[in-house]
Amino acid sequence: MVRITLPDGSQREYPGPVTVSDVANSIGAGLGRAALAGRVRTAGSEDSQVVDTSHLIEQDAELAIVTAKDADGLDVIRHSTAHLLAYAVKSLYPQAQVTIGPVIDNGFYYDFSYERPFTPEDLEAIEKKMVELAKKDEAVVREEWLRDDAVEFFRGIGENYKAEIIAAIPANEPISLYREGDFIDLCRGPHVPSTGKLKVFKLMKVAGAYWRGDSNNEMLQRIYGTAWATKDEQQAYLTMLEEAEKRDHRKLGRELDLFHFQDEAPGLIFWHPKGWTVWQQIEQYMRKVYQDNGYQEVKAPQILDLSLWKKTGHWDNYADNMFTTESEHRTYGLKPMNCPGHVQIFNSGLHSYRELPIRYGEFGQCHRNEPSGSLHGMMRVRGFTQDDGHVFCTEDQLQDECAAFTALLQKVYADFGFKEILYKVATRPAKRIGADEVWDKAEQALIESLQRTGCEFEISEGEGAFYGPKIEYTLKDAIGRHWQCGTIQVDFSMPARLGAEYVDAQDQRRTPVMLHRAILGSFERFIGMLIENHAGALPAWLAPEHAVVCCISESSASYAREVAQNMQKQGLRVIADLRGEKITRKIREHSMQKVPYILVVGEKERETNAVAVRARGGLDLGVMPLADFQIRLQQEIEARQ
Repeated sequence: MVRITLPDGSQREYPGPVTVSDVANSIGAGLGRAALAGRVRTAGSEDSQVVDTSHLIEQDAELAIVTAKDADGLDVIRHSTAHLLAYAVKSLYPQAQVTIGPVIDNGFYYDFSYERPFTPEDLEAIEKKMVELAKKDEAVVREEWLRDDAVEFFRGIGENYKAEIIAAIPANEPISLYREGDFIDLCRGPHVPSTGKLKVFKLMKVAGAYWRGDSNNEMLQRIYGTAWATKDEQQAYLTMLEEAEKRDHRKLGRELDLFHFQDEAPGLIFWHPKGWTVWQQIEQYMRKVYQDNGYQEVKAPQILDLSLWKKTGHWDNYADNMFTTESEHRTYGLKPMNCPGHVQIFNSGLHSYRELPIRYGEFGQCHRNEPSGSLHGMMRVRGFTQDDGHVFCTEDQLQDECAAFTALLQKVYADFGFKEILYKVATRPAKRIGADEVWDKAEQALIESLQRTGCEFEISEGEGAFYGPKIEYTLKDAIGRHWQCGTIQVDFSMPARLGAEYVDAQDQRRTPVMLHRAILGSFERFIGMLIENHAGALPAWLAPEHAVVCCISESSASYAREVAQNMQKQGLRVIADLRGEKITRKIREHSMQKVPYILVVGEKERETNAVAVRARGGLDLGVMPLADFQIRLQQEIEARQ
């Protein structure tokens, strides 16, 4: 007798072993048809696993039927669609070799080795073949093979990459293959029960990818696709991509004359005057945040002797991402992060427990040797500046500091226009420093600090930094995308490694706890996010120019200049457009530059000391006294609307 416990707590008994499909059909024919997989946890097991509908349950277990409405179901659809892609490619191009095809955010990809590049026409043909194969509704069948038999089979059919993958698997591990029609592939699964379950998908693009991610290996062709449970969901995603393309910060950066990139400085940014103005507004805002919340601003060196990076553990755990340089037979590391420098500042004097917490903040420029293939505009660079801060405190102060930081971060994000924040606690990774009991203490402190502030959060197992767990703060932008941004990390290890100490109430020397924290993270990335969130139309307090004053004719040019100068004296960023162009052309050009306000002046405005105001978006606010407009603009800037 096998007893199955369902998610609602009800139980069903079966006379013997039963498949996931059998259970689904016994509940109802509709559920049986909708079932894509099952999530099973057998008696005595701590974790559940997603399995095929053909999976045989041989002992008492908890079971949830997975359908297309579930997150697990969508993963199964995407994983299965990746295999459908490989099936279609092999059907059309038998000489192509398949490699790997995982699920990614919003879709999947599959890498192929083929004698020529795939063209857009090839992608159309492949997608058409995928539709044809899906309509055949062929069963997707799991098979278990001996490893050596699988290696021999794939070598025999010319699939050398697949044979190499299998040969690297230990001999005593079971090898699972999935067969659909004439196609068979290595995979752990699970997969949909038949290809007919795959109804909504689209191939997106083809790109290059090195075999095993190593630039010394062959360049493969990576075909990306997306797959969804419904056509409406896919259309919403495709519409979002279209909107994201319009908002691309790289495109807007050129059009708005904010910054540029060039090949002589890969992963580094050339800031133009307008872009640097935006930068300065953000830095000045964050400097005020530091001052109002007990942070002391500091500045540490750009390069430090390699011996210090070895002490911190960075060299053992992060060497591949560090730039190094040499001078007088000494090797230095260009800092990838600011924390070791801040510990040196803390260590420059002996501190009493009465001084703690000590909070340091720095707009610290860092460099990381990111692979060229991972660089992506301002979102992934090699040189960046962090609004970096470190708090040295006692264990008793830890939770208060973490909770206060979360509250501060929420206010800052709201000022920049981000209202929705997702919270994740990233726990200890496999490669780490420090004892497990220290990690236990640090992880618990972060979890309890979020509970105190009433934040709902997720646990990201194994995603912490090598020196400590962290809270990751993720923002949702105007078109629904998520951006991981701020972070706070608890570190019991680095202060001890670098000899940081304070004197406690009993006159004993103690090692402080160190909190690594950033609100914006990389300035560059955050500005890229802001540009895309606002589609380049930055709120007035951040915009490179608050307003532009346009004269209608040469006779009103002197008044336009006078208005601009008057507003500049009030601390406003205003320019005068005195060109002899038609006023309609001036308005159009400055509208394209997304200037918050265009002020038009002619003889009538000069006589009444007024301005005709056009707000961004073509909104005509009419004529108003210059003094009234200045008050309006100042209030908007101060309110950060």
